Amino acid sequence: MLFRPVALALLLATLCSAENKNADKKDWLQLFNGKNLKGWSPKITGYPYNENFANTFRVRDGQLQVRYDGYDEFKERFGHLFYKNPYSYYIIAVEYRFTADQANKGPGWATRNSGIMIHGQDPATMGKDQNFPISIEVQLLGGLGKGPRTTANLCTPGTNVERDGKLFTPHCLVSKSKTYDGDQWVRVEVKVLGSEKVEHIIDGEVVLSYEKPQMGGGAVNNLTPGVFQEGKILTGGSISLQSESHPVDFRKVELLDLEGCMDTKAKNFKSYFVKAANSRCKY
Repeated sequence: MLFRPVALALLLATLCSAENKNADKKDWLQLFNGKNLKGWSPKITGYPYNENFANTFRVRDGQLQVRYDGYDEFKERFGHLFYKNPYSYYIIAVEYRFTADQANKGPGWATRNSGIMIHGQDPATMGKDQNFPISIEVQLLGGLGKGPRTTANLCTPGTNVERDGKLFTPHCLVSKSKTYDGDQWVRVEVKVLGSEKVEHIIDGEVVLSYEKPQMGGGAVNNLTPGVFQEGKILTGGSISLQSESHPVDFRKVELLDLEGCMDTKAKNFKSYFVKAANSRCKY
């Protein structure tokens, strides 16, 4: 008879362990399904929202590709491919590589250059001739084979950020990443905590961080009147991938939502959530 309490305790411990593992298991959402552009919509400078001029954004061989074989010249037709849902607290990860040659007459600074745009404006509010969404850009760069060129940098189209409690207004800031030459795949993660903090991460190392993203600065043309509000703090927004004249492949685009049910009694509680959204709890 003495073994029964022990057996019960072991059973409870096993059940608790299983629950804890489920709470710790990370539920990454695959934003790119490897088959088509479902859930994504393009906005290319000079064209209406949802028009994928010259099949700029396409899916081939399980990769989301950005290509310019349908362009005679680039003509500053910067493009962005927007995911359908906005987010506020999350980690987004992409695996990318640069390939082939830059589009004809693409700007020199855009060689082996793309980006992940976060905290962006609603693409439906972009002007037809607007070049970039108001957003925070996690700049993705490839090495040029002649010296250092970091990736996971910061650029700020229509925005500013704070660093160490001070407003940072230059348009770009380099990270402390290494250089990635050639056509190798690179994984970049971005941890976004609303307006509190943003971290750019490569191989588990934070290579750049900042706080309080907000509207400000320049580098955005042909805005729709009333959209830009100087100093407005950005707590969330759209996510998009960039086309800036150099071919780029994305083989993975995934997101870990950090906002969700934080009631430990709920079936869908996750230990990694940092922002409560208990209306989502399931019991």
